[in-house]
Parts: sequence; structure tokens; C-alpha cells
Amino acid sequence: MLVSSPVELPVPSPVPSPVPSPVPSPGGSFAPSDVSPSVTSPFLQACRRGPAAHVPVWFMRQAGRSLPEYRALREGVPMLESCRRPELITEITLQPVRRYGVDAAIFFSDIVLPLAAIGVGIDIVAGVGPVVAEPVRSRADLDRLPPLEASHVPYVTEAVRALVAELGETPLIGFAGAPFTLASYLVEGGPSRDLTRTKALMYGDPELWAELLDRLAVISGEFLRVQAAAGARAVQLFDSWVGALPARDYRTYVRSASARALGLVGESHPDVPRIHFGVGTGELLCDMASAGTEVIGVDFRIPLDEASRRVGPDHAVQGNLDPALLFAPWPVLAERVRETVEAGRRTPGHIVNLGHGVPPAADPDVLARVVDLVHSL
Repeated sequence: MLVSSPVELPVPSPVPSPVPSPVPSPGGSFAPSDVSPSVTSPFLQACRRGPAAHVPVWFMRQAGRSLPEYRALREGVPMLESCRRPELITEITLQPVRRYGVDAAIFFSDIVLPLAAIGVGIDIVAGVGPVVAEPVRSRADLDRLPPLEASHVPYVTEAVRALVAELGETPLIGFAGAPFTLASYLVEGGPSRDLTRTKALMYGDPELWAELLDRLAVISGEFLRVQAAAGARAVQLFDSWVGALPARDYRTYVRSASARALGLVGESHPDVPRIHFGVGTGELLCDMASAGTEVIGVDFRIPLDEASRRVGPDHAVQGNLDPALLFAPWPVLAERVRETVEAGRRTPGHIVNLGHGVPPAADPDVLARVVDLVHSL
């Protein structure tokens, strides 16, 4: 494991928050609170399908390349290195909360970090994405995937604890990559548009595929549990590439592994809401919901209220603005925001988000206006 030396962090210029809570202290951190986030947080109330003081909003990839303060902080620091430094994790996670006044913080990390932590040779190459030195090709390769333990990721525990102390009433969301998406990187050796090798293994050697996903389910579930144990108030399981599968194959080859990952954190932390999100998963939403989750993330390809109808009244929904709308004229974007909030009122519980992550070229001022508008509706 790479050991990082401490760095001296620059203090970003304070940006006024559009909502009164959390309140930045003069030093740039958030005033601690004795009030549990579960009591006051609109985000957590929506996760539990309860009444919220206002419509909650946060953004996937809200901490990232769209923020100039993030780019300045990350300059010269490789991605996985930044995910191992508690002081960097903490500062990067807080940046969008300070700037936008969103209703939740999302833990800054990468979905392949747990794989690197257990010794998999993997790196995030600029302009490419995760690249695996030795892709999984046989049963012998599974020996390189031992169970994840909290001792593998002490920097995660340290950073989550620091963030919980800083955020006060604003809840922190922990996250992990889902078994299918992690498997796709391990089998393909990197990003793939068609997932040919992944599907060939899944269909051609279902026993090896099941063993691979079973190991990854334990790794993903334990990574979520580490964050929940340190104080994360919700968790999200990201399945970036599972939308490449038809529903029948999702049920046959994937759902049980996702259910195990979600079940591990559900068993140890039953009070922590679980969010499950995948890209292009409109036809999988019902099956994803049945994997065990309180909130279903919805991408922009399906109407929000239709997604809620498919998953039923026992699940809140999260989403689902098209990220491309951030580049549209403000009147167009504002109307879509209003439509999304109105659709959310017809669901058991709704958290406004994008239908995927914030694009790197997005204007932070536009995102701030979105948050203001959502909170005003």
C-alpha cells in the first residue's frame, strides 16, 4: 500500500451557502452540532419516505473536476493517491457542500480503490480510466482477490470520522462500486464499451463468474460497512455498466451479488439508508429494488414518476436531470428542474440529483442556481 506524507492544504476562499445549514465557521469548516442528522436532514427524511422541510438535492460527482478549487488541490496528485490521503479526502468532499449548500456530502473516493487496497495491480490512467495490470482470466486469478478488511483502508475510516465532525447536520453518503461493474474492469482490463470479455465469461463459465462476483460482493459490502461504521449516514452502491444487461441476465447472473453487498451493510447498520444506482437501468429498476435498498437512483432515460411506479411504494427515488441540461440556457434548465421536482411530488420520497455525474466542463455557478431553485420550490 502506498504511504502518503502529509500535505499542507490551501484554504479555499469561502463561498456563501445558499441555505442556512450547515454554517461554515471562520476557519472554513462546519460548526459541529449535537443534533442528529437523522432528525433534521431533508435528505435522510426523503430516503425514508417521510416529510422533509424542503426538497433535498445533491449531485453525483459534485466533488470533482468541475470545481476550480478541486483542480487546484489535485494538481500533481494522482487519483488513487488523493483517495488515500485523509486530509485531501476531507477537503475535497467538503468543497461542494461549502459552495452549493447541497443536502448531503458524498465521500470522495473511486470505485476501484478497494481493489487497489487488497493488492490488485490497478491504476487510473488520465484520459482512459481504471487499467488492470493482470486481468482476470481463470479461476487461479481469484486468489488475487482476498476479502477486504478495515485494516486495508485506515485512511477511509480516518477521513469519514473527520468529515462527520466537520459536516454537523449535513449527512455523509458512503459509496462503493457494485460487483458487476468491478468485475467488468477486472475482466476487461480497463473500460469497455461493449463488455465483450465480461459477457463471454459470464455466459461461458457461469461457475467462475459466480465465484468472482461473490468475492466482489464481500469486498463492496465491507467497503460500505467501513464507511457506515465510521459515521456515514447513508450509502450508495454504483453499478455504472450493468445497464448493458437485459433484465433476465441481471436476475440470473448479477442480482444476488448486489443483494449480498447491500445486505452486509444492511445487517450491520439497519438505520443507514441504502441507495442503488446504475446507468441505463430503466428496465432493471424493479429487479435492482428487489436486491435490497431503500432508494433507487434513476438515470435520465426514464421519467421519474414512471421509475417510481415500477419500483413500487416502498422505495424513494433519486434523480434524474440529464447532465447535458447543465449546458442549456437557464430558462430551459430551470423548467426541467421544476418538472423534475413536480414529478418527485408524485413519488413516496424524492431526492433531486442528476441522472449521472456532473460533467467536468459544467459551470459551478449553474449548479449553485439549480440548488437554489430546488430549495425554493
